[in-house]
Amino acid sequence: MGALSIRNVRKTYSGDIHILKGIDLEIEKGEFLILVGPSGCGKSTLLSMIAGLDSPTSGTIHIGERDVTNTLPKDRDIAMVFQSYALYPNMNVAENIAFGLEMRKVPKAEREKAVARVAKMLQIEHLLERKPGALSGGQRQRVAMGRALARDPALFLFDEPLSNLDAKLRVEMRAEIKQLHQRTKTTTVYVTHDQVEAMTLGDRIAVMQGGVVQQFGTPDDIYARPATVFVAEFIGSPAMNMLRGTVAAGGVSVGGTLLATHAEHQAAAAAGRQVIYGLRPEKISFAASGLPGEITMLEPTGPETYVSVKTAAGPMVVRVPGHVDEQVGDRVNLSWSTDAVHLFDSETEKRLGR
Repeated sequence: MGALSIRNVRKTYSGDIHILKGIDLEIEKGEFLILVGPSGCGKSTLLSMIAGLDSPTSGTIHIGERDVTNTLPKDRDIAMVFQSYALYPNMNVAENIAFGLEMRKVPKAEREKAVARVAKMLQIEHLLERKPGALSGGQRQRVAMGRALARDPALFLFDEPLSNLDAKLRVEMRAEIKQLHQRTKTTTVYVTHDQVEAMTLGDRIAVMQGGVVQQFGTPDDIYARPATVFVAEFIGSPAMNMLRGTVAAGGVSVGGTLLATHAEHQAAAAAGRQVIYGLRPEKISFAASGLPGEITMLEPTGPETYVSVKTAAGPMVVRVPGHVDEQVGDRVNLSWSTDAVHLFDSETEKRLGR
């Protein structure tokens, strides 16, 4: 049994509102698990159940060997970092970090040692006498993390901890959380709607939608072999190009244009089958020949440029490194390898072949 086992967990409200529809996840000791998905997919509800703040309608949750499905939060050996920081405004930083230990009747000398340890780890020794009102957002987040770290729990739970920070600070704190996990090796479950956080932080990712885990795997697996159309579009920026067509000899016919596929796709999908032809924007390049189109928009980001192109097969986005000389209205040819093609069934939206 892993460090955290979630088995057929379901959550239903008012009889017919199904929030979670049978979640099965097995997390190994020391692993960093990401629960990612859009608002309303059930990821925060699942985290609340792991924490003991909510109960499943059915199914079980084990932390290590213990069944904690109906165990109180205080008896689960977990520490949680909330989106809102949840610091006590009348206590200074040292008191906030030590509060959980004090509630557990840990001796004062041990509390002080724990505060000193995490303050040094998070580089907030100079803030210990300050109240939360005198701290920046990033400093408050470090204090919230310090309070969790002082516990040395079996499981860390993070509920969208960076969503209240500005973009620059989010990047900095993301790196700190990753380094922190590398040092402590504590099993961690982290909820986010941000696919960049998911890809950069997680050892494995559970992509959720509509109360279901669409795919569970490493960041590389999920990016390179998305199991469904939803995963393919949700993970990656810009989103994967999706063109609807029909399998034909030698490829997929999209809007009367034949687009080549890999031999394994041809073996997996019979002629006449309705499919979705997927291409990552960075896998497409401008070439002397290929699918002709007209540039409709340029979006420079500095290190790369997103180029929107209107083609006979449908609109496509190309991600080009650096600056492009082409302008809106220019004609271009798009080219790609059949190894870059992702094929999905139009009805089930599940992956076909490769």
